Amino acid sequence: MADNDTDAIIETIKPVGEYLFEVSWEVCNKVGGIYSVISTKAKLINDCYKNYYLIGPYFEKKAKEDFSEKEPPEEFKEAFGKLREEGIIPHYGIWLIKGEPKAILLEFKGISLLKNSIKSELWERYGIDSIMSGWEFEEPMLFSWAAGSLLVKLEQSGAINPEKTILHTHEWLTGFSIFRLKKDNSKISTVFTTHATILGRSLSSNGQNLYSSLGKFDSYQKAREIGVLDKYTAEKASAQKADVFTTVSEITAREAEFILGRKPEVLVLNGMDMSLFPSIEETSIKHVTSRETIRELLAYTFFPYYKFDLKKNLSFFLAGRYEYGNKGVDVFIEALSMLNKKLRTLNTDRTISAFFFMAMPNNGAKVELLENKNYYRHIHNYVHSKSHEILKKIVTDFLSGSNPTDTLFNKEFLHEMKRDIIRFQRKGTPVLCTHKLYESEENNRIIKTFREVGLNNLSEDKVKVLLFPAYLDGNDFLLNMEFYDVIAGCHLGVFPSYYEPWGYTPLEAGAVGVPAVTTDLAGFGRFVMPAKEKYNDKLDGIYILQRDKKNREESINQLYEIMLKFAMMDHSERVDNKVRAKDIAHLADWKYLAMNYIRAHNLAISKKK
Repeated sequence: MADNDTDAIIETIKPVGEYLFEVSWEVCNKVGGIYSVISTKAKLINDCYKNYYLIGPYFEKKAKEDFSEKEPPEEFKEAFGKLREEGIIPHYGIWLIKGEPKAILLEFKGISLLKNSIKSELWERYGIDSIMSGWEFEEPMLFSWAAGSLLVKLEQSGAINPEKTILHTHEWLTGFSIFRLKKDNSKISTVFTTHATILGRSLSSNGQNLYSSLGKFDSYQKAREIGVLDKYTAEKASAQKADVFTTVSEITAREAEFILGRKPEVLVLNGMDMSLFPSIEETSIKHVTSRETIRELLAYTFFPYYKFDLKKNLSFFLAGRYEYGNKGVDVFIEALSMLNKKLRTLNTDRTISAFFFMAMPNNGAKVELLENKNYYRHIHNYVHSKSHEILKKIVTDFLSGSNPTDTLFNKEFLHEMKRDIIRFQRKGTPVLCTHKLYESEENNRIIKTFREVGLNNLSEDKVKVLLFPAYLDGNDFLLNMEFYDVIAGCHLGVFPSYYEPWGYTPLEAGAVGVPAVTTDLAGFGRFVMPAKEKYNDKLDGIYILQRDKKNREESINQLYEIMLKFAMMDHSERVDNKVRAKDIAHLADWKYLAMNYIRAHNLAISKKK
């Protein structure tokens, strides 16, 4: 075994299978949160199994970045040849992530002509209603069917022992591979994981109080009404027909039992590879360097209009997919409005900058911010170019007994600075959004709510808000840092989600030493609740906002109280909370949670027998 962490897992629960094939649309294809699940646990699972293969779709551009193609094993070549005869082209190689697990990427469009016959079979055998579906449904269906065909060919060629083989599929997009195995009466054991039910997410997005209404509606009829019948029936059939059904949290298990009609046998809780994250000492250094970049953004966004003390400013942030109600954006904004009013009445010099990192279609950073940034940088660089001369003069004046402040800056320097400051100044009010949205700002729900609750970025406002609708990939033209670097420079992550099957963002915040707010309706929140109870002190690190069986106003008030308490902490109290946040995040290390996957695999083989 590679290390002691992996040995600990095997000692806890040993795999009985010899071959594990894990299928996901996000293998070598980063499009969502499941990419993090698959990629961060891959090394541990790879170390636990003699033969571990990840199966994903082949997209040439992404494969060039993430995948190194190799010669396939000799025993696989017959099956690969049979696949090509059917129009499926397999690519064997290594996924270029930690642990370098083996991966098989499939070109599957060669079987596109079969899509209607596949749909017909899925309807007749499993009641999957996809007759009106388009390519959004058909593309993952064809890929998943191709993945199932690969395993059938490997079984028929004798390359694998089917009684010691597990197929693990993720989400409705890959559940079709289970049906492909059943078509040929395969002996391979199957596990299906739903990370969030398609119907539950859709209903919650449409404003329905999902958890209080579970068991009180007809899932099939609801799926038809909101236009997700094809995905819902595919997901339900996958959950029903797999040997073992799993999901990622206790809250999603509650939802799945009602909506999909089967209680998950195993919870495969989501984790992170904590060895990839810096130590608490390193996070402190990272916080300072990233914080300076954030302060620079705040300076050229706000200082052309008015000034405030950046050293007394704390940065709060919300990040994730743009789901206004599901992610609790409304709750966050209204609690910020209450915080703004309270801080104004306290007449404190404390200010809060609240970032909403939610990617939306945009045409790049606003021109005025890019101009402000250039002016700011010019001033900074000009002062820096003169810094050696200024320092030398200070030393000389002190040594000669003169007062440095009398002759510190010459007239040329002062004139140049005055011209730059005049160029830097603007009239009006600072922006509410950093990038030019495709839609008008008047129609953007977040910006509209800012204005409705009085968060207008006026000079007297203690809470400054910024919608940052660009991906944090290091190429946004303003911060130009990747996600983990950006959040490391913040002080508090706020994730007041109503619908959150797991919720990686508060876990990721904790992993980089940033305290965070999650909820008792988020999978991660419910996971850490028992662990937090063991601490007898008043530290939080990870705050749990109550949203289960609470009305919206109660949740808003509680979040306001949490943020007010944090805003008024001194530096040492915030540092203590950073340490606690990182301690709690370590509870979700894959070295503890990966055993749940192995338990599910073993159960599947046992049930198959």
